[in-house]
Amino acid sequence: MSVRRLAETQPAYFAFTPENAAKCEEILKKYPEGRRHSAVIALLWLAQKQNDFWLPRPAIEAVARKLEMPYIRALEIATFYTMFNLSPVGKFHIQMCGTTPCLLAGSGAIKEILCKRVGKQGEITQDGLFSWIEVECLGACCNAPMVQINEDYYEDLTPANFEKLLDDLAVGRPVKTGSQTGRVTSEPAGGLTSLTSLYGPDGRSGPMSAPGATQP
Repeated sequence: MSVRRLAETQPAYFAFTPENAAKCEEILKKYPEGRRHSAVIALLWLAQKQNDFWLPRPAIEAVARKLEMPYIRALEIATFYTMFNLSPVGKFHIQMCGTTPCLLAGSGAIKEILCKRVGKQGEITQDGLFSWIEVECLGACCNAPMVQINEDYYEDLTPANFEKLLDDLAVGRPVKTGSQTGRVTSEPAGGLTSLTSLYGPDGRSGPMSAPGATQP
């Protein structure tokens, strides 16, 4: 595992907005007294979203104070989980899955596009729009290759539709999350091959009807 460090340049101050402060209180209601330290990931994530998707030291300290926990405990969480960005990122921060299912499905071509259009991992484009890193499995193996951009998944990527996705994001055009080929959830890429009718072979309702079965 690579060493994760806080950015050298840090803002002087962080405070939750009134709206996010209220969200913190709603989150804390889910935890009994004496167990509120367990809300640390949720509050760190909320702080990161507020701060353009990166987590500065003052935000980690603010969360620690909120939960009345030692700062080092909150820092341990922030530096362990790669979902927390410890330095500034682009407006669209791309996490590219590079593990085996995505690699076999063509993520190498997606990585080449990122290197060409965005640059090295961890760098931000001059216009401030894009940054990227390669990450471990993001859990959408059936729809590989895929990336996560900020909070959303974009799946079934090809070089062509990924280039178009980046173009659309760059100019502010609406984009579709999920499959970029029209696949519904994780159905077969070529469409359903079974259970395609409301009626079984005997004409009775229900795809699992069997000869002689009695329907309610």
